[in-house]
Amino acid sequence: MISLLRINQYISKAATAINWVAAAAVFIMMLVTTGDVLLRFFGVSVPGAYETIGFLSALAISFALPYTAVEKGHIAVDFIVQRLPRAARIVINIINAILAITLFSIIAWKSLQYGEVLRVTGSVSSTLEMPIYPFVYGVAAGCMLLCPVLLMELLLQFKGVESE
Repeated sequence: MISLLRINQYISKAATAINWVAAAAVFIMMLVTTGDVLLRFFGVSVPGAYETIGFLSALAISFALPYTAVEKGHIAVDFIVQRLPRAARIVINIINAILAITLFSIIAWKSLQYGEVLRVTGSVSSTLEMPIYPFVYGVAAGCMLLCPVLLMELLLQFKGVESE
């Protein structure tokens, strides 16, 4: 049987891989923004720059979530919790993981539903007339990829392994 730590390593590798997609989205956002600003000196702009930045922002944020959770890079209010006894900290971490799994599962599910509505209706962006649904599906994918990270955190908490 595969150990939890081994599964956690696979999940971490997947989160790292998807984080590179987030990094690429941020890089493209930087290029589009820089190009748009520079071209404005010549009286022109990048068509659809605002739309492109918005779509890529959604992907960058949602695809960075799993890696951020793996690296414990999220904002945490530790100054109170760290003063509690170990058992209380574990209980708080378990409750937090359950709530986060619930929240991001709902976000993924609702994003999938919304993406399907956008796909069926053929909704496109106003300037570039680009389909919107792939980006909504991307948000769903990022949230779905976050759930195994959170589930692993929950399972490790049940085993008494505190997060750092």
